[in-house]
This record gives sequence, C-alpha cells and structure tokens, in this order.
Amino acid sequence: MNTFISRVWRFFLSLLFKQTVLILLLLFSIGVGVALANMSSLSTSLIKSQALMNAELQAKSIIDAWNLYSSAGADRARKVKGISVIHNYLIKEGAIPPPATYAIELGKNISEQKAGMAVRLYSDYPYPWRKAEGGPRDDFEKQALTYLRQHPEENNFSRLEKQDGRSLWRYGQSVRMEASCVACHDSDPNSPKRDWQVGDVRGVLAITQSLDSFTEKTNKSLQTTFVMLGGLSVLGLAGLTLVISRLRQTTRELEVRVTERTADLAQANTDLEKRNSLIRQVFGRYLSDEIVANLLDSPEGLKLGGERRRITILTSDLRGFTAISERSQPEEVITILNIYLEYMADVITQYQGTINEFMGDGILVLFGAPMPKEDDAAKAVACACAMQLAMTAVNERLQHLGFPQLDMGIGINTGLVILGNIGSQKRTKYGVVGSQVNLTYRIESYTTGGEVLISDETLKAAGSIVQLSGNRQVQPKGVKQPITVHQVYGISGDYNLFLSIEAEEFLPLSGIIPIQYALLEEKHISTTIYQGSIVELSAKGAKIRMENAPEVSPPPAQTNIKLKLLVPNIPPELQEDIYAKVFDKPVENGSFYIHFTAKPPAIQARLDAIYQSLKGAAQS
Repeated sequence: MNTFISRVWRFFLSLLFKQTVLILLLLFSIGVGVALANMSSLSTSLIKSQALMNAELQAKSIIDAWNLYSSAGADRARKVKGISVIHNYLIKEGAIPPPATYAIELGKNISEQKAGMAVRLYSDYPYPWRKAEGGPRDDFEKQALTYLRQHPEENNFSRLEKQDGRSLWRYGQSVRMEASCVACHDSDPNSPKRDWQVGDVRGVLAITQSLDSFTEKTNKSLQTTFVMLGGLSVLGLAGLTLVISRLRQTTRELEVRVTERTADLAQANTDLEKRNSLIRQVFGRYLSDEIVANLLDSPEGLKLGGERRRITILTSDLRGFTAISERSQPEEVITILNIYLEYMADVITQYQGTINEFMGDGILVLFGAPMPKEDDAAKAVACACAMQLAMTAVNERLQHLGFPQLDMGIGINTGLVILGNIGSQKRTKYGVVGSQVNLTYRIESYTTGGEVLISDETLKAAGSIVQLSGNRQVQPKGVKQPITVHQVYGISGDYNLFLSIEAEEFLPLSGIIPIQYALLEEKHISTTIYQGSIVELSAKGAKIRMENAPEVSPPPAQTNIKLKLLVPNIPPELQEDIYAKVFDKPVENGSFYIHFTAKPPAIQARLDAIYQSLKGAAQS
C-alpha cells in the first residue's frame, strides 16, 4: 500500500514538472469556474450594500444640513428683531422656514433635481397645513415608523421591494426629538401633539432608490467579463495576472456604478402610481374592483392556475329574448340589453357579487370569489330577489321607450368548483369551472319568468331566513339521481325582500282555440307535431287539451314547447310561433298546463284581450 502511494506521488510530481502550464491552466480553469459561480451572488450583495450605504450617506447629509440650519440659522434668527421663523415664510417678508419645513423642502428639491431618488420627510403627527401630504403613504412608511418607535435602539429601517417587476431599495432614518424641539412643539398651539419627550421618534426620513437600471447594466458587464475570462483561460499563466487585474477593475467599476445607477427611483414611483391608476380606470370596467385590487396588490395573482373552493353561483336568463331579438333591429336589441344589464349590475354590486360574465342576455355571478364570506349563500338569494324586484323598473323604462316587456328566471347553486385564472399567457380569464357550474345552469333552465329556484345546498347554506313557496323534483341532464329545487318568494332577516305572489287564475273559454305544438329537446325542435286546443286561459298561461288523448301522453313537467294558433283566416302576425313551458299542476288525463315564455306582441295583445273579457264576464 505504501509503495502504491509512493508511486502515485512520484507520478504526480513528474507530471507537474513536465506539464506545469497545463496543470496551472487546469487549476486556473477550476478557479475561474468557481469565480463565475460566485460573481452573480456577489453582484446582488454588492448592489444591496451599496444601496444601503448610499441611503445612509444621503440621510446623514440631509440631517446634518437640517441640524446646521436649525442651530446656526433658525435658532439665531429667532433672536433677531424683524426676522420670523414660520412655515409660510414665502408670503411674509423677512421670514425664513422652520427647520422641519427646511428639511421637507430640501427633500423635495433633491427628488426633483436628482433623478432616480425620492427623499421625503413624514410623520403621523403632521401640522394642520401639512395633513394632506405629511403622513405615511404606504405600507413601508407605516412599518418603518412603527418599527423605529418599537425599537428605539435602531436608527434605520430598510428593505428591498419588488413592485410591478421592478427592484426598489426602501430606506427610513428615524428623526428624534431634541430638547429644543420638545420645548417648541409642546408650547406651539398648532402642534398636533404636545407631550413629546426627548428622544421620541417624531418622524422618518424616507429615501427610495431604483436598482433595475443598474442591475441590468451590471449583468451586461458580467457577460462581458465572462467572455474575457474564458479567453484568458487559454493564455494560461500570462492571462492569470490580467484576469486578476480585470477582476479588481470590475469590482471598482461595480462600486462606482452602484452609485451612478440609482437615478430612476423618483420617476419609477411616479410611473407606478400612474400605471396603477390607469389599470383601475380601464380594467375596472371589465373586472370587479375586488379582482383589480387583488391583481395590483399581488401581481402573482396573474399566474395561470386555480384552486378548489366552495362558492355560491347565480345565473340568470331572459325568457323569450331570442324571439324578441329576431323581431327587433340590432340597435334596439343592444339598447334593451344595456338597460336590463345596467339595473342588474347595480343590484349585483350592492350585494357584493362578482359578475364573472355577461353571456348575451344571461349573467353569471359568483358569491365567494375572489374573497369568500360566511353569508355568501344568503347574499346570493337576497341578490336574486332584488334582481326580480328591479325588473319592474326595467319594464317601466322599456315600456316608456316602446320596447317589449322582459321576464327573467334565476337559478342558484352552492358547491365545490375550480376557481382561478384560465387561458394562456396572452389571453387570461378569471373564471370558474366544474360540474356545480353546469348544475346551476340546469336549475335556471327549469325557471319561468319571475321565478327564483335554488338547490338544497344553497338552502342549507343560506339558512332559515329563506322563504319558500314550493319545491319540485327534477332530473337534470348529467345528474344520476333526481334533485329537489326550491322556489323562493323572499328572504327575511336583515334583507327583508319579498316577491309578489299572485295566484294564477285559469278561466274557461266559451269556445276553443285550436293549436299545434312540438316539443323542444335541448335547443332542437322535435319533428313530431301534435294537435290540441286551448280550453282555459290565465294572465301568463293556458290549459291545453290534446287530440287523440288516449294515444298520446302529455309532455312531462318542465318540458319546453313551441306552439302555433290554428284559428282559420287569422292575419299573419297571429300565426307566429309561441314558446311555453309545461308546469306541474294537477289536471285530468289528456290535458296539461303551460306557462308562456315568449309571445309575439300581436298574439300577446289578442290573448290579453280574451283573458280580460273572460275575467270581466266572471266578475259580472
């Protein structure tokens, strides 16, 4: 074993003597690799230390100037007759500013003249004439003031911040009460605080610098350095001296550039405020204020991805709006929609819902996103009731403009969904997906005009304040078992909102109105045509008697149908399509009840006239 070690050692010495340059180059290359790996972290530490040193020197210079002005200027001037020391010295002849005013204006001048640096003296006890801008403006300024008061042994508070992808060095220097300052402030009637003690932190001198420009240029310099080091490694020992010299020169350049590249700070702050203001103004029209605030406060919220969360979903839809659109001009359709959506958006905002999407005449609203609350389900139910009540004002305005009346159905469901940013890096949408969203749309499809239907889960979450007028069993597509949906007529408690419930009175016709009808399956109309007659009429519905009743089964409840009047010799406007929904009302075999969902204006006027005639005859 010793012989083997001895041989290896002799071989190594022989190689070292014969290949000295190669060995040194190899060692040099290893050293260069280590140096390259450490330079990145070194540059970051250097930037931070230089930023801190710059801020400390700047703060010391300002405070020294302040103290010199106070002792050699202001204190002596107070003893000179005809010279006054007041804050509004610019409008009074023979006056000079107090030391604090001098320091504030000195900071403003530095901020204006020295690009890339913002200097500000603030306090949470500003004099009345400085209340608008003298207090802390953001979290850093508040935290700096709190920290320096809680830690009197510390003189400064600083940290590196990232704002909208930019690196900022924030520095705060404590300003403490001197004996002369205590006497002045405690005796001044305008002073907002008169129980100062010597050594109390009266305020903070804040200095903000931008490091982005310097970091970018530093990285470019490092890339140049890496290329040079790679070339020098080939030259061997001769290049080693040059590399050391270059590294020393680069270090000196870094130290100089840290000072020179802090020039963009003040402009960066101004640009950031303008940008945030613009974002709030522009995107506030497309997203809720809550979502916009979340994105501004936490830019990482823009990342794609989602989370599982239990929320309450509300969706609404206008009954028969497709038929209205077909009979109206495009400009009229847009006017009708804008009036309707304006009222609905105001109600939804009042009850803190998040409008996720306008889908033509439909609205998708989330309660519990982006921020969940304990009463999300109750607020959703209250919002639905308020939306239905607001339809009265909508229809009054539409009637005044000569437009047709609107009916709206609302479905509400509560469940677990995937919530977050959906899309790509170029196009992102804050949305919600999951089977519970689909179920909400299914529940809404069972509604007729003026109805609010909610699921069992929503009823449990909202509590006993929800007032119901009935329930029904339904079998939505894609759901294995039938579910119970509940019809809401109001909500008590703090909301105290109730819908009007009018008993629907069906009156028999003196004759019959022959019709033909077809069933709607999803969005498709069946090709099978059935014959029947309207035998009873109400304000919003009718009773249908089928022909060939023993051979034909009545359509199930909640089925949508399209029907047409078959009265001989009627004008074309009375031959248009009518849409209705079968509803669950006991009736003899061979008949069923419907609720109209869309009637052309001429047909609506004719049926209303017939119903009013029947009603008048019944009352006489």
